[in-house]
Amino acid sequence: MDWIISDELGLTVGHLVGWGAATAMIVGGVAPYIPQYRQIRKTQDAEGFSLYVCLTLLIANTLRILFWFGKRYEIPLLIQSIVMNATMFAMIHLCVTVKKKNQIIRSRDRIFTDMDRKYFWAWTDFQSYLDCMLVFSVFGAAITYLLIEFAPFVELIGFLAVFTEAMLGAPQIAKNLANKSTEGMSLSMVIMWTCGDLFKTAYFVIREAPTQFWVCGGLQVLLDIVILVQVWLYRHNTAAARRVRRGD
Repeated sequence: MDWIISDELGLTVGHLVGWGAATAMIVGGVAPYIPQYRQIRKTQDAEGFSLYVCLTLLIANTLRILFWFGKRYEIPLLIQSIVMNATMFAMIHLCVTVKKKNQIIRSRDRIFTDMDRKYFWAWTDFQSYLDCMLVFSVFGAAITYLLIEFAPFVELIGFLAVFTEAMLGAPQIAKNLANKSTEGMSLSMVIMWTCGDLFKTAYFVIREAPTQFWVCGGLQVLLDIVILVQVWLYRHNTAAARRVRRGD
């Protein structure tokens, strides 16, 4: 039996732990991007961070929000998705601003309405990213509204949401592999990813969240570990790239 903290409020240790865990889920999801945001802002260099990380999370969390309407899960997870989307747009806005500022020769603007697959998610204005996600959200909401009573479709949305999020590290892994370096990527961000994903997966299991959540959470932890291995493998290349950037 839980120890009663306050008879009037009816608070128990279990309540406090539950609220603490819920707050950690909401805040902890966006915390890893704070050091990456600060690093990009400080160095005025966004080349080491993959914008496809933002795309992955925007799609995953938008699908998770749609999934909530078909199969209700805990409110903190819903709030986390909304906060995460806002955070990803902040990251995109910073990266687009920095890249535009660093252009030596002004090139032709690339926007969403060009419908050029070659420049998908590599547009030069922030509005294009908003437009893209607006189209995706409206289309997804319309399909969900029509098929909300079809249980297999609802379960598919839930699976796609958590599986997409589980693949979060894949774009950064590809970016590091192409560069043969992790320069420009915040190590603090990845460490916080790993800690957060471990906590999140345990939270899913303890709170008996839908199976899709904790299975894909485990996959996400695995990809985090792969990135940490890349940090070690490319440590010499990263150090050399850092010296070149500093002019040493």
